[in-house]
Amino acid sequence: MALTKTTKLQAINTMLSTVGEPPVNSLTAQRADSLIAQNILDEVTREVLSYGWQFNTDENVVMTPETSSGYIYVSDSIVRVDINPLRMTNYDIVIRGNRLYDRTSNSFVFTEPLTVIQVHLFDFDELPEAAKRYIAIRASRIFQDRMVGSTTLHGFNAQDEVMALAKMTEYENEVGDYSIFDSPDILRTVLRVGTYRIT
Repeated sequence: MALTKTTKLQAINTMLSTVGEPPVNSLTAQRADSLIAQNILDEVTREVLSYGWQFNTDENVVMTPETSSGYIYVSDSIVRVDINPLRMTNYDIVIRGNRLYDRTSNSFVFTEPLTVIQVHLFDFDELPEAAKRYIAIRASRIFQDRMVGSTTLHGFNAQDEVMALAKMTEYENEVGDYSIFDSPDILRTVLRVGTYRIT
């Protein structure tokens, strides 16, 4: 049988195995340890995705204020909104509650659409495999720490967590196609024409 991507159920069972508990057959199992594992997995998923990775970040998203109020509402699945640093604007926006707030004008009211970067939360099953692995291993370490508290097991799980984070970062760098030349400061330095040149 061919291997497939990690499911949320498999991640929960991995977590249960770190404390020597038997696996569950479904996510609806009412065992206390399974429910705690699911809560920790969701907690870690939110934590990791809130950092903002290539796979959960959308750029150049236009957010339009409501005509009547001027408010720009933000979906519950969006954890970060920011202005692209390459765009020169007079806005300094943050999320407050479920709306955008401009710290420059100290107001929730916007008079024009904003082009922003958004960081999203996704369900575990929608994530790339490298992210699933890191989240599952980090959640397993936290689960073991809370349920058993073994320093020996903590050490083994922490090593696995570091390796999984390295693999996730490697995945991020490969698919993100990052370059030092994406930074306007670096590009300006590289393209600078010195006065020493003879024409």
